[in-house]
Amino acid sequence: MTATMEPLVDTLNEDARWEAFGLADVAERAARAVLADQGLDPACFEISLLGCADPRIAELNADFRGKPRPTNVLSWPSEERGAEVDGGHPDRPGPGQPGMPEELGDIALAWETCAREAVEAGRPMQEHVLHLLVHGTLHLLGYDHVRDGDADLMEGAEIRILASLGLANPYE
Repeated sequence: MTATMEPLVDTLNEDARWEAFGLADVAERAARAVLADQGLDPACFEISLLGCADPRIAELNADFRGKPRPTNVLSWPSEERGAEVDGGHPDRPGPGQPGMPEELGDIALAWETCAREAVEAGRPMQEHVLHLLVHGTLHLLGYDHVRDGDADLMEGAEIRILASLGLANPYE
C-alpha cells in the first residue's frame, strides 16, 4: 500500500498471532479485490476487522447468533442489503466520500479455527484467510448463502474474486 492510499480495512488484532501473520495486509488485499469485482471505489468505503482467538469469537457467536461455539468468520453488515428475490443481486451500498468513507460493517476472524481448517483442507493459511475475508466482505455487501439461488450467486462471486487473486476454486 502506498503512503497516499488510505486503508480500506481498519484492523484490530486482539490476538498477537494475527499481527505476526500480517492480517491487515491480507485483509486489505481481499477487500480491495471484492470491491474491484463489484465496481466499487475502495476510497469511498471502510470495513472494521477484528482478529481474535476462538474464545472471543465464541462469545460473539453466542451473543449475535445464539451459537455459543467458535466459528471461523463472522460478519455484521452496517445495513441490510440482501436481495428480496432468491438469486437476485444485493442492493449496492451508497458510497461515502474520500476522507469520509461509508462503513460497510464489521468482520471477525478466529485464529485457532482458521488455522485448523487450513490444515484440514491442506491449504496454506494465507489462502484460507483470503477466502474467508472475501466471503465476509461479500456478506457485508448483502451476499448470503441461506437460499439456493443466493448461495450460487455468492459462490460464483467468491470463485471469480479468488481467481483474480491467483487462487484456485476452493469448492472443487
